[in-house]
Amino acid sequence: SETDLDRMLASIADRLLRTLSIQHLAFFLAEEDDPEQFVLKHVAGVRPLPLPEYRDLQFLSAHPDKAYLFFERTRSTLLMGGNGSPAVRQTIAELDLTYYLPCTVRGQTIAYLGVSRTAEGDFLTSDDVELLQTLANYVGIAIENARLYHSLQRKVDEYERLKEFNENIVESINVGILAADLEDRVSSWNSEIERLTGVKRSAAMGRKLAELLPAELVDRLSALRGESGIHHIDKLRLRLAHKAVNGNGNGHARGLSTGLTMREAIVNVAIAPLVSRDQEQIGRLIILDDITDRSELERQLVQADKLSSIGLLAAGVAHEVNTPLAVISTYAQMLAKQVNGDDQKASLLDKIAKQTFRASEIVNSLLNFSRTSTTEDTDLEVNRMICDTLGLVEHQLKKSQVQVDLALAEHIPPMRGSGGKLQQVLLNLLINSRDALEEVARGEGRRIAIRSYTAADRIFIEVSDNGAGIPPDALPRIFDPFFTTKGARKGTGLGLSVSYGIVQEHGGTIRVESLPGSGTRFRLEFPLARKLQNA
Repeated sequence: SETDLDRMLASIADRLLRTLSIQHLAFFLAEEDDPEQFVLKHVAGVRPLPLPEYRDLQFLSAHPDKAYLFFERTRSTLLMGGNGSPAVRQTIAELDLTYYLPCTVRGQTIAYLGVSRTAEGDFLTSDDVELLQTLANYVGIAIENARLYHSLQRKVDEYERLKEFNENIVESINVGILAADLEDRVSSWNSEIERLTGVKRSAAMGRKLAELLPAELVDRLSALRGESGIHHIDKLRLRLAHKAVNGNGNGHARGLSTGLTMREAIVNVAIAPLVSRDQEQIGRLIILDDITDRSELERQLVQADKLSSIGLLAAGVAHEVNTPLAVISTYAQMLAKQVNGDDQKASLLDKIAKQTFRASEIVNSLLNFSRTSTTEDTDLEVNRMICDTLGLVEHQLKKSQVQVDLALAEHIPPMRGSGGKLQQVLLNLLINSRDALEEVARGEGRRIAIRSYTAADRIFIEVSDNGAGIPPDALPRIFDPFFTTKGARKGTGLGLSVSYGIVQEHGGTIRVESLPGSGTRFRLEFPLARKLQNA
């Protein structure tokens, strides 16, 4: 019943030494990769034996023609010559074992039991020899069982290592991977899919995909059920869970709920059949690659390219347009003095002058794209800049019955930049939020929230409102020059474009999150002053 080979041989040896009162004994086992060769595996008794690697055991045959080998005088074998090579005779003499009994299993000798004379130096009786012969076959069976168990244990260990290795590969891949059976029940769920969905592996195993994944993705997967081959779904927008990050970097933000929140993510999806060794489909393998950050970078590159092109155009056009505008404005003012007393003509000339100034302001706004203006950067206190900007529109917000909620973190390090330009960015965002709140009825809680915080050596400023939100089809275009969702004569569509350029100029990023009917949030991200200087 003992499956450990060494412990089993030691136990048998101890029992035989005590039962037969012999001097010493040894076990010789056939090598697993070469059954014709035997090695000394275990020795026991009062006589120490040399190490097994020095044994020449060619006298032990895998196909014995005798019931057992008997050496009457082991020492004299060496002196008298005997049979076999000198090395074999030397080995027999050193081992000093009188009996060598083969342990045979199903016609194959897998071991030998070597036994010496008794403690008094006598030979064993015929009964003792028969007992050893009977016992040798059971020892052979036990050795074979122990080896089979050991081989099986090695295979189990190897399987566990391979399984762990495969799991490590799946866990190390930075894409979400899940496997589901033919009934769409989850059988594998890696850590990246945990991060994407917010569902732990322990909670996902055995459940159906419809209970775990967003409805949009489940619908697409259902449409592909039963189809062969690999299918791809590119840039699918999903509402996925993620952990909220605070302004202090400790996992929960002031004013926001802790734990998981929902975010809109863009993912590439690959669906491949999961097949067995017999090439029979047993389920599906679904891979989700979160490309939200990559898509945002691509969008920023496209946006920067647009602004760069417009900047080059604006730099040349602004000078040429300003000159005729100045001429028109000058002559309009001169004519206005000459028609003094004619209210009708004076009104027309006044409109011409005003529209000229308006055209001039648009041209000057275009100059912001050219990056030709230079301003001296200084260390800025973020919270003071926010409060100063808020003071510029405080009267307009009160008039529109808009309540402002401030959540400014204390001890924010300074940032490097142009105060005037950054105030222009905040002013544009506040005015846009105010205009978005016009669709909210007065008295229903028009709110603008302004937050500042730091995380991971970055400064964040958020401006959010509970207005009408931005339509999904317009969201990718809000930073395009001259694009606006406002009504006629309420904007030129340059405010956010100019703001985007200013933020980029300061080494920062600007992001927007919006859902129709749920409001809009703009997040500005800037490096600290020391980081910007090092860069």
